[in-house]
Amino acid sequence: MASVNQELIAQKLQISRTTVSRSLANHPAISAETRARVLAAAEELGYRMSPGRATRRSKSSRSFTIGVLVGIPVENVTMATFPFILKGIRDRAEIERVSVDISYQAPGDFNSEANREASIRQIRANDWRGAILIYPFPELALDMISRRVSTVSVLESYNHPGIDIIDTDDASGVLDLVLRLSQAGHQRIGFLSWDYPVGGHWVARRFSGYVEALYYQGLEFRPEWVLNVHKAETRLSPEEVTSAVVRIMERDRVTAWVCAADHQAYPLIKDLRLRGVQVPAQCSITGFDGLEPPPGLPRATSMRVPHEHIGSSALTRLISRIQHPTSPRRKIYVEGELVDGETIAPPTHS
Repeated sequence: MASVNQELIAQKLQISRTTVSRSLANHPAISAETRARVLAAAEELGYRMSPGRATRRSKSSRSFTIGVLVGIPVENVTMATFPFILKGIRDRAEIERVSVDISYQAPGDFNSEANREASIRQIRANDWRGAILIYPFPELALDMISRRVSTVSVLESYNHPGIDIIDTDDASGVLDLVLRLSQAGHQRIGFLSWDYPVGGHWVARRFSGYVEALYYQGLEFRPEWVLNVHKAETRLSPEEVTSAVVRIMERDRVTAWVCAADHQAYPLIKDLRLRGVQVPAQCSITGFDGLEPPPGLPRATSMRVPHEHIGSSALTRLISRIQHPTSPRRKIYVEGELVDGETIAPPTHS
């Protein structure tokens, strides 16, 4: 009986051995239809690429290019985490002799047919072998990109079957933050996020950690103490979020707030100061990501995310996916580290 190899797949489909190899490697020059035929034939014949091979490429390996799509306009870099992720990707790419092509795109741009076509041309023109997505993208973009090249998502989880995930253990991180607030004596704790053009699952996961911690500690959960999470509720701007926080503190005597991210926590602290509310003397705040505080603001108690490690791991995972396109999908969650900042103090009232 003939061994199941790429030549056998080529003979079955009456195509070249090179086309089979490129299809299994998700090469952008191969159409989605041909790739699907090759993968179906490989599955039918029982062909498997060994997932046990070392991911690190040898010195004789040919260089190739991977694309990095950052889901944010290039000018919107305030309190962003992607520069640290990119450093991890670049450092690993140098070791692996991989070229990196970085593109900044507002996720909503994929709603335009013209912008989708432009992205496809970029993938083909730069001969991307794979793509790393940073931050949430719409399902339309996921399908368009993953049909053409191997894809890894960073800091956002999707149910798409062809995309590997490298993400933060959000829920357990927020649980630790709520426990720290509870240990300081806070019993009425709210949760808030900002509104985003393309909603991500990361806010929901961090919210789930908040709810779990409240129930674990026997603390009260009230939906009106949750801002910008429920899809059916009116979405609030950052300024409106601050107004809602002040109103809820006065009405319900909420003494602490869990922010879904540091880039939300620090503007809130600043805006509360402008309204005469001091953090942490009158209100305790926590963030998430472990970013450096802006000048003049206290360091937020937060979860430090190892963004460089996540970037490095994303590139390693992408290379493995390119080498073994039929291997099982991976979801890798990385733990954060609790950072005791200066934004938690015992409540002045309960």
